[in-house]
Amino acid sequence: MMRRFDLASVDAAAALMREGRVLAYPTEAVFGLGCDPHDRDAFEALFALKGRPATQGVLLIAASFEQIAPYIDMARVPTEVLAQVEASWPGPNTWIFPRSAAVPDWVAGAHAGIALRVTAHEPAAALCRAFGAPLVSTSANPHGEAPARDVATLERYFGDRLDGALDAPLGGLDRPTIIRDALSGAIIRA
Repeated sequence: MMRRFDLASVDAAAALMREGRVLAYPTEAVFGLGCDPHDRDAFEALFALKGRPATQGVLLIAASFEQIAPYIDMARVPTEVLAQVEASWPGPNTWIFPRSAAVPDWVAGAHAGIALRVTAHEPAAALCRAFGAPLVSTSANPHGEAPARDVATLERYFGDRLDGALDAPLGGLDRPTIIRDALSGAIIRA
């Protein structure tokens, strides 16, 4: 049975992911599926829930720049680019960076870079703080279906195959965050 957590039990939700489980949680626009990016078994369980090819890769969401800095190949990022990105965070902006060796290959999929976001959405940020590191973030839906925007839809999509859900409000955006290439500024997803 899917365990439900609220903001008062965010530490227990984070502990669930440390145990190698998959958790749904609210983001700026939709519920995301998350797990420890360094736990390959949890990652594979997440992709099995979605029915999505693992080569597509996922983004990582964090509560602070310090949490995601180790995943960026800083030597390849000009200072002015880093300043521009940092000025947009925390916020609903996802940036693709050259990835460091800290990024597991399965997280990046077939991509050379890594998509990262420092969220301003407090429930997601609180979860990242409780976990103590960035989390995998991919929309909570079976591949080809609309992303879940409430816990009832999560239950309909996944039932007891989903380990848990942080039942808290979404951030109020109509659509998932914009994704840009940090080096070129090119918009990957509007």
